[in-house]
Amino acid sequence: MNQEKRQRWLRLARLLLCLSLGWQISPLRAQDAAIPQTGVGKEIFTLIESKRHPELTQTDFSSRAEDLSQLYQAVNYDLVWLNRADSAPLLMQTLDLLSHAAGEGLNPRNYDADKLKGMLPSALQLPVVAVRKRALFDTAVSLSLLRYLHDLHYGRVNPHGINFNLKLRDKKLIDLPALILASRNQGQIAQLTAAAEPKLDQYRKLKQALAHYRDLAARTAQLNLEIGKSLRIGETHPQLEELRRFLIQTGELPENAAPAKASKTTPRYDKELGEGVKRFQARHGLGADGVLGKGTVAALNAPLSERVTQIELALERLRWLPDIGSGPYILVNIPAFQLWVYEDISKDEPAALRMRVVVGQAMKTQTPVLMAEMRFIDFMPYWNVPYSITKNEIVPKLLANPGYLRSENMEIVAAFSDNAQAVPLTMDSLIQLKQGLLKVRQRPGKKNPLGRVKFMFPNKEDVYLHDTPSKSLFSRSTRDFSHGCVRIEKPQELAEFALRNQPEWTQEAIQDAMQSPKMQRVMLQKSIPVLFFYTTAFAEQNGEIAFYRDIYGHDTVLLEALKNPSDLSDQSLFITQTNAVAEAVH
Repeated sequence: MNQEKRQRWLRLARLLLCLSLGWQISPLRAQDAAIPQTGVGKEIFTLIESKRHPELTQTDFSSRAEDLSQLYQAVNYDLVWLNRADSAPLLMQTLDLLSHAAGEGLNPRNYDADKLKGMLPSALQLPVVAVRKRALFDTAVSLSLLRYLHDLHYGRVNPHGINFNLKLRDKKLIDLPALILASRNQGQIAQLTAAAEPKLDQYRKLKQALAHYRDLAARTAQLNLEIGKSLRIGETHPQLEELRRFLIQTGELPENAAPAKASKTTPRYDKELGEGVKRFQARHGLGADGVLGKGTVAALNAPLSERVTQIELALERLRWLPDIGSGPYILVNIPAFQLWVYEDISKDEPAALRMRVVVGQAMKTQTPVLMAEMRFIDFMPYWNVPYSITKNEIVPKLLANPGYLRSENMEIVAAFSDNAQAVPLTMDSLIQLKQGLLKVRQRPGKKNPLGRVKFMFPNKEDVYLHDTPSKSLFSRSTRDFSHGCVRIEKPQELAEFALRNQPEWTQEAIQDAMQSPKMQRVMLQKSIPVLFFYTTAFAEQNGEIAFYRDIYGHDTVLLEALKNPSDLSDQSLFITQTNAVAEAVH
């Protein structure tokens, strides 16, 4: 292939790649066509074309090749780091940045930080004629920095690969090569972290907590509390002084907390220590009753290094989120069994509304992670019974008791629609129910499991938020009892928030709608984003970190995925021509 044909082929390949990723195409720069034929430029170009780097632990960089190519095109395939008077301080800043990747919950080994630091002295002494070695070191630093910034901004794992159905990004909002060159030219490499990391207040607080818990894990002896039966205030136990010291170190008790009083020679579990245990329980998603039971003791004995890991995983998951923007937002954290409503998600302000929720059963019907838009509310809704429940639960009950539907205020219909007419129960309709040709729905009323209102945000998993007549479940510390939808503690308050900008929907109007015998659908004038998320470490408004049990095992799955580091493909992050239709349907 001659030079002219090669240049045309490269321009065409670049055009096709941009179109396939849905990116805007910038004008072709002069250096795009200027392929170097000699010297260090040729070495750099050849290495980028190979998509393999022999000096790095992870040699294949196919998914970062475009970024690396754009970086060196911008400097006409010259050296980015080794051709400057300030090469030494710039490189030290860069490698220090990679060395401190753990402060972001990332692994410095993934960026060859120590290896590159060891190579730096000899690299700075390389003569100009050592074009191959200079090109190798320069591109190694650039590639490691690109990897770090990409991981920091987008995360290291494709969330869709582990059933986190988050929205894909429309387009790139950050130009990593341009960001690197601007920071280099200003001599401010350290600012790259702040420029690339997520701009979420939750992320900032968790990063601060990560440093605190790392320090705590390093200087705090692990507790090994041994308790047979549950221990209550007023009872004695020989390890209560150890417990007191531990709670002081973790911040659940003040520094001047008095030693546990002894009964003869054994310390007594007093109210002050009990208050510290209650604070610990509340921080770890346990019933804050002060009783040292099996679950509380297990949480107390867990190594603090596990809390560090939980925070690291929380940071990783936040990187997966596309730009959230500003304005009202509804967030459900599944393992926390909590819902938060924000007036403006972009502001560091207390949630306008917070409530307990019941989520899907851990072993059967897990609530999915998703992002959607709440578009309408159904007051006094029908419950459209899923086919699996109809087949496995309702049909057998009808065979045993033909009056079951009437007793449960249910009816058979041909389809789930507002004007559907009831179909009589006959042997033929029973067979069609079992086959899925007919459906069962429950009329509005006291027995309806959706309660008096449901909040709809169309999604492929067909889940939603709804009221429930089973209010007693909200008092439990573990609340995974639903078939996948999320039951909410304060349905009227959520309805008032969702309809606050629609004047006709006063508090009284909402109350009337929730007591009407008929269903009423209300469209929202402006949709509200909803996020069902999953994180076992969460920063509260006051900055304190709450920890929760990994009820669905998602932490275990993510840890396994992170064991084999690889470059995340941009094609998995952005809407392409092939998945745009599917994304729109969902």
